Amino acid sequence: MTDALKRLSEEGVAIWLDDLSRKRITSGNLAELIDQQHVVGVTTNPSIFQKAISSGDGYEQQLTDLAARKVTVEEAIRMITTADVRDAADILRPVYDASGGQDGRVSIEVDPRLAHNTAATIAEAKQLAWLVDRPNTLIKIPATRAGLPAITEVIGLGISVNVTLIFSLARYREVMDAFIAGLEKAKERGLDLAKIHSVASFFVSRVDTEIDKRIDALGTDEAKAARGKAGLANARLAYEAYEEVFGTPRWAALDKAQANKQRPLWASTGVKDKAYKDTLYVDDLVAPNTVNTMPEATLEATDDHGQITGNTISGTYEQSRAEIAAVEALGISYDEVVQLLEDEGVEKFEAAWTDLLKSTEAELARLAPSEG
Repeated sequence: MTDALKRLSEEGVAIWLDDLSRKRITSGNLAELIDQQHVVGVTTNPSIFQKAISSGDGYEQQLTDLAARKVTVEEAIRMITTADVRDAADILRPVYDASGGQDGRVSIEVDPRLAHNTAATIAEAKQLAWLVDRPNTLIKIPATRAGLPAITEVIGLGISVNVTLIFSLARYREVMDAFIAGLEKAKERGLDLAKIHSVASFFVSRVDTEIDKRIDALGTDEAKAARGKAGLANARLAYEAYEEVFGTPRWAALDKAQANKQRPLWASTGVKDKAYKDTLYVDDLVAPNTVNTMPEATLEATDDHGQITGNTISGTYEQSRAEIAAVEALGISYDEVVQLLEDEGVEKFEAAWTDLLKSTEAELARLAPSEG
């Protein structure tokens, strides 16, 4: 035990768990992580729910009841996932209260099949907020082109949002702009800005995975020297953008109205390449007013041997720009990579949701009461 997690929290990094299941809730494991490992939030996504529900652990009774009612598979999934999020939100409620609403948050994502439909995303976000009915929920909206106006509208309605699947610096700036525009709408509507919170989920390891694959294909020593640097550089430059945007006169007007900054959230922080230290995207992304959402393996690795040495982002911006430029100099297009990752991110969540639909449909059929 290094108590690295305690030090990370003291540096201003909120530790969230990137996982949820009914077993984690009912066994007391989530409460234990909050109590002993400084976990102050939970993120979910379609892949996480697909894995949890397909394992079947703890869902049998609810599935049996849903089958008896002959609900559609879509309704069944919404009832199951919102129940888990509601219960997790209740467990985290003391953290939410103690942090003035900043932490103690649980995220739930809009149906990923709606990622390119603005109106449907807004409608789904409103429905999810109503279904979960907990003040410490964050509705996850993907940072697609269609997602941006949805973010503005949903924030403008006073619903707190986790913007997900951000890979590019340009898109991240658009996300912050959409968030601020939403707060301006909320202010016009007379809503209490202090109650609206948001995080922007900036993905890290997938950038290295894609760029490293292209570097390995080049095979030169010069190319190999650039391995494993782009993900951190990209995230650090995102923090620079965050500092700039939330230092503008436009933000100052909202700050006076008690608005909360949209915190950068480091997502995809599990290390995919065994050549890198397993706490790379934790140790090297420490800065105030950020969130790091970790898979359990990364949380445990950080607890065991994380090296938290203070702020590891401040003062890195020039070096980070040079590292992205070095990748570009190899003929690897940053813009192409980040657009590919956004497209693939949506596709992966859609595929996980489709798998979840199929496996849940099969369970409902298996548990359906015999006629007569």
